[in-house]
Order: sequence, then C-alpha cells, then structure tokens
Amino acid sequence: MNLNYAIFRSQPIMTLSDLQQIGSHNKREKQAYKSNPDIKLEMSKYNVELVPLAEKYVKGFYNITKDYQKEYEERQKTERDDRKKKFNVMLNNSKNVVADELLFTATNRFFRNMSNEDLMKWANTCMEFVYEDLGYTREQVLHATLHLDEKTPHIHCVVVPLVKKLDKRSNTKRYTISKKQYIKDKFHLSQLQDKYHQRLTEKGFDLERGI
Repeated sequence: MNLNYAIFRSQPIMTLSDLQQIGSHNKREKQAYKSNPDIKLEMSKYNVELVPLAEKYVKGFYNITKDYQKEYEERQKTERDDRKKKFNVMLNNSKNVVADELLFTATNRFFRNMSNEDLMKWANTCMEFVYEDLGYTREQVLHATLHLDEKTPHIHCVVVPLVKKLDKRSNTKRYTISKKQYIKDKFHLSQLQDKYHQRLTEKGFDLERGI
C-alpha cells in the first residue's frame, strides 16, 4: 500500500542567533552547501518565494517587532539600573520563542510527476492554512519559501507570533511574542493536523493525515 502523508511540523526558534542561522539556510546563503549532497545549488534558482524577504532574517524580525521594541524601551526608562536589559538580551533570555518555523511537505511519491500548477496549488493551500487556520496575518510572516532544490519539495514558513496581551501586574495590554496564542498545546496541535489534512483533501489532494 503506497500511502502519501500530509506533513506539517512546528519548530520553535528560541534566540536571535538561531533565527539568523535558519535564515541563512532557508535563503541558501551558506557556503557549506557546496559540499552538501542533499542540496543541489544549481536547482536553487527554481525555489519559490511565497512570502519574500529581501533583507536578513534578524533585520526583518526587528522590522516586525519595532512597536514592541519601542514599548519595551519606554518601560525600561523607569526600571532600576540593575534590572535594565537591552531588547535583544531580554528576548534571548526569555522563555518565549522569538519566532516559529512551520514546515510543510508530504511523502516524496506525492510530488512525482506533479505539474507546476498543482505544486503551486499545494503551496498556496499550505499558506491558506497559515492564515486561516493558524490565524497569522501576512505582517507576522517573516519569510516563506518553497524549496525545490532538495529530494522532496517542502515549505519553510517562519512566523513571528507577536501579540498584545493583558499584563495582569500593570492591568495594561503589552506586546509579547507567544507561540501558545497560535498552537496552545499538543491537543490543539493534533486538531490543527486534522484541519491541515482536511484543507488539502478539500482541494483535491490525495493524502493521508500525517502521524
């Protein structure tokens, strides 16, 4: 039985340094790829930018979070000197993610002999899931790219779960980065896997739910 599975994974990115490294991979900026047999650099020109990012990941991150940084730095003015932290230090030391990387793919057989039109239909359906089921806005997507230079086509979609939440101590709404606002727990993730599979099958893709 040759079953093809819909695959969706979520990988937290905890520091800006990690974000930088992931950006270098996703945008094919590493020199090491010249000796990596899994990536065919001559095919990288066929990769598709679903949500383009002209600049580096960390710079793009700061653009998305500029209001958060401004709010944070304003609060720091009233902090004791021994408690003051720069914005990037606070982010790296916090227990929250700085971003989340969403991976979309399927069993390799699924993509065999697939037309470019159907490939883009699949990719666009994955992005619909990001917006409509996960609930991210276009402004929260740092970068999304469809890689066609490896054995199995796949999408890397990096999102910044920036939200405004009520801070109970100050009783005011403040910016924070919280993946749990979008993927609450393992039970919620299982529900999202169901929705992802349903969205794909409704578009006519013959896939089993990922395990």
